[in-house]
Amino acid sequence: MIKKQLQEHTLSTSYLYRGKIINVRQDRVKDYRDKVAFREVVEHPGAVAILVINEQKEIILVRQHRQPAGEILLEIPAGKIEPDEDPIACARRELLEETGLKAARWKELVCFYPSPGFCDEKIRLYQAEELTTAVSPTADPDENISEVSIPLPEAGKMISDGRIKDGKTIIAIQFAMLTGERTCE
Repeated sequence: MIKKQLQEHTLSTSYLYRGKIINVRQDRVKDYRDKVAFREVVEHPGAVAILVINEQKEIILVRQHRQPAGEILLEIPAGKIEPDEDPIACARRELLEETGLKAARWKELVCFYPSPGFCDEKIRLYQAEELTTAVSPTADPDENISEVSIPLPEAGKMISDGRIKDGKTIIAIQFAMLTGERTCE
């Protein structure tokens, strides 16, 4: 009974903005009591993120400026899924573009919504191992990134002391420190 009470039904949708990467819409919704409310939703095509572990058991991160945060962040390689692109193909492409690496072994770890209070983005987290250098990194023209390798225990400390602040990266590092495996639906 509680689940049904929590469900909202969309009555109408209007778009406030349509962009290159995101759209912003306003939904008019109704709950089980017939109470009407408005919800602002950022539509995002979804993304992949890659926990890259080299033979030395180091995590490979990229350093880049993030305008919304206003600072340079350390992150795992990641990127937006293109229309009709398979998520694992996107992960392979992003790993190659951002690090110049290919991985012989891939494992899907988990799917999550990074900010479901306003955004429908879903991130699929993969683990990549058995790495080989394929090419020089070829990040998108508007990206300025550099690569860094960090031992897993040090990465955990970097979360604790605030040097790693990116949510998907924190999830990946903590996932690497745990045992067990989950898959996306």
